[in-house]
Amino acid sequence: MIPHILVVEDEDSLATLLQYNLQKEGYEVALAGDGEEALLKVEERAPDLVVLDWMLPKVSGIEVCRRLRQRNETRNLPIIMLTARGEESDRIRGLDTGADDYVVKPFSMTELAARVRAVLRRIRPGLAEDRVRRGDIVVDRVEHRVKRGGQEVHLGPTEFRLLDYLIQHPGRVFSREQLLDAVWGSDVYVEARTVDVHIGRLRKALGVTDATDPIRTVRSAGYSLDLEG
Repeated sequence: MIPHILVVEDEDSLATLLQYNLQKEGYEVALAGDGEEALLKVEERAPDLVVLDWMLPKVSGIEVCRRLRQRNETRNLPIIMLTARGEESDRIRGLDTGADDYVVKPFSMTELAARVRAVLRRIRPGLAEDRVRRGDIVVDRVEHRVKRGGQEVHLGPTEFRLLDYLIQHPGRVFSREQLLDAVWGSDVYVEARTVDVHIGRLRKALGVTDATDPIRTVRSAGYSLDLEG
């Protein structure tokens, strides 16, 4: 299962940058621009982790964190707070409110990605598996590498996310629309046939022949990854 992360950030450029980089890490990412929207999105679909800005319009990040901790269903939801406040008293306040970690702006995307992995590994270890092996295919999320039969496979970002999603659900058939939502995001309009193009690229990169093709095309249904082991 691909971890679903909610990024709550009112600065559009930073929110887009966070979404892009976290998706490159293999996560499914949703965005909220203020505290009210964040609380609504959590109600609609509980994320596996929240990246939460301190200074937000309507409802502050601290208040969002406090409300999430008050609800039974979100009491243990992992939260990483982002803030320009670097004072020790502010960090303590954020952690006391219930945040699991605290990242001070400006920060590097590499640092944030490492913090996300660390929090997931500590709190929800089943979602933080760094390396997944199915049959002769190995996906390494930390190094962003794929090997097949011990040989390096060079994939673009979209093909990597597509393979990573399929490898989490071996044998399950996904429609093109389901793959679009999971890999490209429900907020992005992409034609369904785009999936076919990227499946073709993925097959080519995996060195597929008829006898070694792990991706099964199911007529009128979609695609699945069929591997043993």
